[in-house]
Amino acid sequence: MAEVRYGFADVDGLAVHYREAGPTGAPVLLLLHGYPSAGHMYRDLIPLLADRFRLVAPDLPGFGRSGPPARNTFEHLTDVVDRFTEVLGLREFALYLFDYGAPVGFRLAARHPARVTAIVSQNGNAYEDGLSDAWAPIRAYWRDPSAANRAALRTMLAPETTIWQYTQGAADPSRVGPDGYELDNHYLARPGAGEIQLDLLLDYASNVASYPDFHAYFRAHRPPLLAIWGRNDPFFLPAGAEAFRRDLPGAEVRLLDAGHFALETHAEPIAAAVREFLSHALTRTHAAASGSGRGRA
Repeated sequence: MAEVRYGFADVDGLAVHYREAGPTGAPVLLLLHGYPSAGHMYRDLIPLLADRFRLVAPDLPGFGRSGPPARNTFEHLTDVVDRFTEVLGLREFALYLFDYGAPVGFRLAARHPARVTAIVSQNGNAYEDGLSDAWAPIRAYWRDPSAANRAALRTMLAPETTIWQYTQGAADPSRVGPDGYELDNHYLARPGAGEIQLDLLLDYASNVASYPDFHAYFRAHRPPLLAIWGRNDPFFLPAGAEAFRRDLPGAEVRLLDAGHFALETHAEPIAAAVREFLSHALTRTHAAASGSGRGRA
């Protein structure tokens, strides 16, 4: 069994909670979670990969056990994760991106392309193609951030909505344990947590506006990318996974009979796919770096 370690990193005065496992000298996989979760969503995946990789899963500011962000924007969340990698001395890493973790991770990769060795996007969207009709009330909030439209989105904070996000689209909902969504609901119920999340839902429009920048990064730097997707996700459609091939023709796309939180039911096949993908991707990346006569920054 992998030995998982837990701690807090001081990121310019903000306490960022994280979990990690694996040899300190192994290739790093930085795991960025989504809404409304935290690093605990990787509790089943981490032990399956810790023999080969060093896995680091922070709680984003305002999520899990991390402190609240200074600004409730995705750009600021990226600033914090950027500094977090510096505080932990993560000079080079692959990214595992899910949901909210995707726009944070893609921003980070575009800032520091030489530091990112590969990307796994698990229901982590970067294309308009991937946005389902479930985004309609959120788009209305973007167009008119009125008190009424904000109030309409408070249903997103309800405990039953969290459970629905975990179970909707799962081929066998009885395989979705209650641990994940019960813990997420605990964090959502804390004073002030709901307002942070409503602010982030409003700022999600900035992620959609940044899609062309993400695509330009893909085309310019050609990171190895695996899109592994729960095909029954009510928020991010399989078309969003297929769309990566427009800018990264070599991207691998795998669809699973799962919902949004695919790791809850498919941790083992996802781990096997990630292990195979990263083993090949890192070998190719390091061979290319050696062949060019220069290392990665």
